[in-house]
Amino acid sequence: MGQPASRSRYRLARRSEGACPPADADSRRSVAGYSPRRCLTTDRRLRCADAVLGLELPGQPDEPLRVLALGCHADDIEIGAGGLLLRLQETRPRLAVHWVVFSALGARRDEARSSAEDLLDRVGSLQVDLHEFRDGYFPYVGAEVKDVFEALKDSPAPDLILTHHRQDLHQDHRLICELTWNTFRNHLVLEYEIPKYDGDLGRPNVFVPVSEEHCRRKVGVLMEHFGSQRDKHWFSADLFLGLMRLRGMESRSATGYAEAFHGRKLVLQ
Repeated sequence: MGQPASRSRYRLARRSEGACPPADADSRRSVAGYSPRRCLTTDRRLRCADAVLGLELPGQPDEPLRVLALGCHADDIEIGAGGLLLRLQETRPRLAVHWVVFSALGARRDEARSSAEDLLDRVGSLQVDLHEFRDGYFPYVGAEVKDVFEALKDSPAPDLILTHHRQDLHQDHRLICELTWNTFRNHLVLEYEIPKYDGDLGRPNVFVPVSEEHCRRKVGVLMEHFGSQRDKHWFSADLFLGLMRLRGMESRSATGYAEAFHGRKLVLQ
């Protein structure tokens, strides 16, 4: 695990003057010149206050909550569900996260571990499993990937599973989603989204509001720990923030920001 109170230090210069200063040390990130405090006005927060009826995960805050987070590549979980995990870490002190990355080779292996440990630096329990399947070749070694899922059956049963979207156009992502549903039949599964060149973002039906502080923290962790990706045209702070802003608008989030998921089977009790 990382240092108990670690905080990402990566910052990008502001593009203009006049941004509101952060309220505390945990809120000091300026994301690619954007500050959620600056982009989101008080008037907008008031207009969004009449939010859509929400649902909570089962159980009391002091009860254990086990989450299985599955990602093909070293940054997938953070991009797709970093805000949700930060919220659970804050509200569920007995949260236990089993973090599994299937393709983490070389420098990407170090990035994956350091990012997970920084993002969830206050989680009750964190287990990080890193595998070394070749990026882009998952469908051609499907039997070996399935062996990993079979081994996951021996772990404590998760209350919530985070995985890739079934209609994701990246072949690795798609396979991980298929094997998730093949393996876990009695679980709550949420499929997260990854923005990419293919333009495969769909119409998600589950939204999780993300606070301004968690927006800054999520994007700051991504920009600090994944140096191998910073030269990619799609890997930018404003892209990650923009997607959360779009989903926040669609769900009438009180903060203006949200993460979105596909929930294929949800049982109301």
